[in-house]
Amino acid sequence: MHYRQITRRTMLRGLGTTLALPWLETMDSAATHAANSAVASAPLRVAFLYVPNGMHMPAWTPTGEGHDFQLSPILSEIGFRDQMTVLSGLTLDGARPHGDGGGDHARGVAAFLTGAHPRKTDGANILNGPSVDQIAAEKIGHLTRLPSLELGTEASSQAGNCDSGYSCVYTSNLSWRTATSPVAKEMDPSLVFDRLFSQVTAPLTPEQRAQRDKHRRSILDLVQSDAKALHRALGANDRRKLDEYLYAVRDVEQRMLNADKLQNRDIDTADLSRPTGVPREYDQHVQLMLDMMVLAFQTDSTRIASFMYANAGSNRSYREIQVNDGHHDLSHHGKNPEKQSGIQKINSFHARLCNYFLRRLSAVREGDGTLLDHCLIVYGSAISDGDRHNHDDLPIVLLGGGCGTVTPGRHLRFPSETPLTNLYVSLLERLKIPVEKFSDSTGPLIGLK
Repeated sequence: MHYRQITRRTMLRGLGTTLALPWLETMDSAATHAANSAVASAPLRVAFLYVPNGMHMPAWTPTGEGHDFQLSPILSEIGFRDQMTVLSGLTLDGARPHGDGGGDHARGVAAFLTGAHPRKTDGANILNGPSVDQIAAEKIGHLTRLPSLELGTEASSQAGNCDSGYSCVYTSNLSWRTATSPVAKEMDPSLVFDRLFSQVTAPLTPEQRAQRDKHRRSILDLVQSDAKALHRALGANDRRKLDEYLYAVRDVEQRMLNADKLQNRDIDTADLSRPTGVPREYDQHVQLMLDMMVLAFQTDSTRIASFMYANAGSNRSYREIQVNDGHHDLSHHGKNPEKQSGIQKINSFHARLCNYFLRRLSAVREGDGTLLDHCLIVYGSAISDGDRHNHDDLPIVLLGGGCGTVTPGRHLRFPSETPLTNLYVSLLERLKIPVEKFSDSTGPLIGLK
């Protein structure tokens, strides 16, 4: 049987809408046959997941090194030991005071992906540095529909004093296009969904707009005809992948709809339009945002993404896990056992949400592996112990197979003061963006492969 040949740029189209497709075996067949390979090579995706207020390091740091390490309590919650490379001993010097006094939370977020030492100001004269994700986006962003994706659970600020004289711009923005241009993150999952999947391809007539709005609860309704035609033209494996992908899109839409119902109990659900707003429950919010990242990677809509669990110095409580005190307050534990227990509970909660992300990535088959095999995910914080506000021996773990460019399942301990930015040089190399130096780097991080 002759099956339809398509490219990674192929999309399902409907009334004023396009829907990107996941990787299918029939894609890039010409290049595949030329390489005498069974499937086309998958692209590498890189993500950065940031947690605020440091970590309870006794419950983070594993015992043993190399392949013989033992998972710590927090790392056990992340799981996926065989896809994990724990990186101990890394330092973020740009987050240190260097004579500027307080403000470690703001400096930490601002420096986490830039390595720079941000100028201390709460005015308009902000100065930081370009972030590694935006350097990557500038070089390879033309290969995808979106150069990068910046997500979070709290809004980005553009002004105000948020930490000891540091602008709120620093505390709430992880990505920086230039030294003076932060990239604001999106916190509304429905807006991210629309950005990924609901592109208006031409002006609509009033009749077309009415027809679109009538079915606006699901983008799949709008591309149904094109999806059925493609389904008939694919081989068995690709039909299964397409079905799994469309189910995932429908599932995300339904969960957004349910979250909207919970927040708007008085709305008329018989005539419900596109859901808006964020879920009331924090874990549901995080999971939806991570689902968006999975869909973006699965459809190759972008290969670079970042996510902030919360802004720097976040003092939200976590009543869902019986932690009623504020996160930032608990991080100043003064070695109080009860406060340290609360910090560990929060750290473990965040780690379980990371496990959710990894499970979703590992469930997506792609070529001869999974989407997780073709990702590198940096998870951690710019602060080690929240009570000390230190920026050395940071809690950093690298997750995923990196398209075979790393050897996971290990704990690597580096010499004291090894720059975190050395890791970023190594990531850029794996994205085929060689750089001699990034910020305060001294070279690539040796030993990842």
